Amino acid sequence: MADGPVVTLEGVSRDFGRVRALDSVTLDIPRGAVGLLGPNGAGKSTMLKVILGLLPPGAGSLRVLGVDPVRDPTEVRRRVGYMPEQDAYVTGLTGVESVSFAGVLSGLPRSAAMQRAHTVLNYVGLEEVRYRKVEEYSTGMRQRVRLAQALVHDPELLFLDEPTNGLDPAGREEVLDVVRDLAGRHGKNLVLCSHLLRDVERTCSSVVLLAQGRVARRGTMAEVRGGRKDWLRVTGRGDPGPMEEALRAAGCTVTREPGHLLVGVPAGTGTAPVFRAAAALPWDLRSVGPEEVSLEDVFVEAVSAPGPA
Repeated sequence: MADGPVVTLEGVSRDFGRVRALDSVTLDIPRGAVGLLGPNGAGKSTMLKVILGLLPPGAGSLRVLGVDPVRDPTEVRRRVGYMPEQDAYVTGLTGVESVSFAGVLSGLPRSAAMQRAHTVLNYVGLEEVRYRKVEEYSTGMRQRVRLAQALVHDPELLFLDEPTNGLDPAGREEVLDVVRDLAGRHGKNLVLCSHLLRDVERTCSSVVLLAQGRVARRGTMAEVRGGRKDWLRVTGRGDPGPMEEALRAAGCTVTREPGHLLVGVPAGTGTAPVFRAAAALPWDLRSVGPEEVSLEDVFVEAVSAPGPA
């Protein structure tokens, strides 16, 4: 397992009545910091719950750190940390009591759990409020308590579900700084589940994009940005509508942006599809040049045309 994937799914499906939340997902999640992206209803939360052993798959099989979460969910939860999107504390407990309690639930002896609770609360920046009740914390503080609860038993793999949701810009930066430090300086394997593409771009080296319960894109950030296409910025004069139609008919992906078209051409074809389309139209082509594609562009394309990567 030293160099292999942290999670492997083979043909995993999960239905809720007539709704298929996961549709025959086959996927290896590599080591390092991995972003799990997708719109609402894409299957992200269902995938996390299946991986954690909280939901059984309807079909297929999976391994988490080499362990089958269906047969041994307790062992999986002992070796992973999970930061849920919603608050997860017992009313009346202080910060250090909440984190220590999470450590005991993860299998730590009480004394070790308390010692680790102090350590991780210091790490996430809550050392000065550790003896205050959690319900008195701000949203950002409660967010960091959940992160501390996920870290207290020093897991091999960390799942973070929308860790910056509801935070102001300063709070988001504080949480992202911790996530970057975990992945970088501490070498922690983690899966960041988010709908905020900027957070994933800034913290993760690999990404998995889900759409309609299927894997739409996957790979390193560079691979996913490049995908199967080369990207061009195209400008011209006149109605761009016919140009868009001609480019799409030629197998290109086209997004209209202010003042230009963002065109994904089949890899290796260069600018030829653009010039061919322009030559057959009453459209004044002015410039064609390479374009750096953001993760947002890839996300939009994946959601609009989901399919296996």
